[in-house]
Amino acid sequence: FSSSRKEGRQPQLEVPGKGSHRTMSEHHRGAWGTREDAVWWPGGISSTDQQTIQHHQHLLNQHHQQQLAQQQLQQHVQQQQQQQQQQQQQQQQHQNQTHVQQAQNNAIQNKMGAGGGGGGGGNRPVKDNKPRGRMTAYAFFVQTCREEHKKKHPEEQVIFAEFSRKCAERWKMLDKEKQRFHEMAEKDKARYELEMQSYVPPKGTVVGKGKKRKAFKDPNAPKRSLSAFFWFCHEERNKVKALNPEYGVGDIAKELGRKWSDMDAEVKSRYEQMAEKDKARYEAEMTEYKIKCKNEQGGQVQGQALNLGGLQNLHVQQAAAAQLQAQVQQQLAAQAAAAAAAAAAHHADDDDDDEGDEDDNE
Repeated sequence: FSSSRKEGRQPQLEVPGKGSHRTMSEHHRGAWGTREDAVWWPGGISSTDQQTIQHHQHLLNQHHQQQLAQQQLQQHVQQQQQQQQQQQQQQQQHQNQTHVQQAQNNAIQNKMGAGGGGGGGGNRPVKDNKPRGRMTAYAFFVQTCREEHKKKHPEEQVIFAEFSRKCAERWKMLDKEKQRFHEMAEKDKARYELEMQSYVPPKGTVVGKGKKRKAFKDPNAPKRSLSAFFWFCHEERNKVKALNPEYGVGDIAKELGRKWSDMDAEVKSRYEQMAEKDKARYEAEMTEYKIKCKNEQGGQVQGQALNLGGLQNLHVQQAAAAQLQAQVQQQLAAQAAAAAAAAAAHHADDDDDDEGDEDDNE
């Protein structure tokens, strides 16, 4: 600078990079640059920053482990659901196969029963010799009243509603007067049961529409008790058949009913005692049978409750997994917010340090 002033020339600053000497601006600029150059060269990672990074890495690892545990739980729940669905599908397939097999068997039986050999122009109806149904005591009473009315008024037309009302009023009589009608009903019941024992339904008989199917009868249920008249028939039927080999089932039943009506009260008492004893046996066995059925039904209900409990546990597990996922997301959000706040504070401290350096340079 002094030589330039003496020679009357303006001082010139050397351009960086074009000369061998560093100018003043380059000297003050330093090896790190200035804020005007908009260049920041960090001087290394501090211990605080390293701990923050390690903490964030630990949180990320923990979140990853929680996600793996949640995925395993969801896979376990899905496997249980798939197993239950497979079991239900197998049961449904088994039921469908059973129904199809039954339908095929019924079709084959119907075809064999209704099948016909040669011509004929169609299937002829098969005669059914099913025994006539048994009558009740009131039915015998109404039949007797109708016969009496017909004898007294043979030309008078019977009005069914009025006739039924009068029969109902006459039926309100003493039990002694009803006794003979109850005996007639017992005889007809015995006749019907004897005829049904030898009854064989024709082949190909199908229950028509509108008819009620017989209720399921448990083979393990106790055998019903027999009446006094039936005990008598059980003992005397073979005797009547041996004495009258030409009698059919209906004739044998009529003969047994006649003998029962002519029997002395003392002889009848023996069969009545047998009926009372058999009735007590039936009631005792029926009580035990009902208790057994109730216990079995309780076991089935308990099994259904266990299945329902398993489904409820499955729903609880799903709800717990969803709750855990929500908690993890909340923790991650809080951790991200804390990390952002820490980073902002760290940058603010660095800015303060830079401003202090600029003041010193000035």
